Amino acid sequence: MIVPLTKHRQDGALYERSSLVETLLVQLAELSRDDLVARAAIRKRTDPSYIPSECLLYFLRTSRHDNSDAWFERLYKILQERVLRALPRAGGGGSVALTDERIRNDAFDRFVELVARDRQQADDRLDFYEVRFDLAIKRLRLDAQDKAWREENRTRSSDQDENELSSLDQDETDPYTIDEDIFSDPRFRARIYAAIDTLPPEQSRTMHLLLLGWPTHSSDPEATTIAKVLNCSDRSVRNYRERAMKTLAALFNHGEDQ
Repeated sequence: MIVPLTKHRQDGALYERSSLVETLLVQLAELSRDDLVARAAIRKRTDPSYIPSECLLYFLRTSRHDNSDAWFERLYKILQERVLRALPRAGGGGSVALTDERIRNDAFDRFVELVARDRQQADDRLDFYEVRFDLAIKRLRLDAQDKAWREENRTRSSDQDENELSSLDQDETDPYTIDEDIFSDPRFRARIYAAIDTLPPEQSRTMHLLLLGWPTHSSDPEATTIAKVLNCSDRSVRNYRERAMKTLAALFNHGEDQ
């Protein structure tokens, strides 16, 4: 008897294998293990003896009830090769190859994790793989791809921020600086602080922390920085500072000694 699936769809209906798969499972169950493995090793899908991955996964899962891991390992080796062939290959060099390798590893690791859990105790998360195996693997690949791209974008953004911050640190002039004499002059100091208080909240907090000597960024991950306090990126802090300084410079750099 072919073991039915147990996972339910959102509408409450049970997942069901295709009629082709169900019919083929009954036929394959009559084969010896050696004959089943021999047919499972066929890669060409147009071959009449080709075994769909949905069927191969079924026998892999039901091997959980055997007393030996040998049968599981024979089937798993073939299924593993099929999964890896469906994932991007990491070849050549450069960032694209590294991203492909990350996608391949993450997707395959996720599949291995699902199989391992099901091996210990039936896990209905593999049921969909018996219904649409190729689509399930594609979803694993896309999830891993999205994750890899997000990490790559974060890394690229972080590198860009560091380069921009380094460039800013090396600049000899800042277009939005305020004359130091104004900060040291008691007549203007109170007015500057009052003006800072009228700025948008993020700009105001940034300026107050800068005046207290807080760093905008640090290579020390344990250091307390303005970015951490404001829960934003170094780039955002720099933007807050530039906008605030532009406003303050316009107020105090031209004829404000009257």
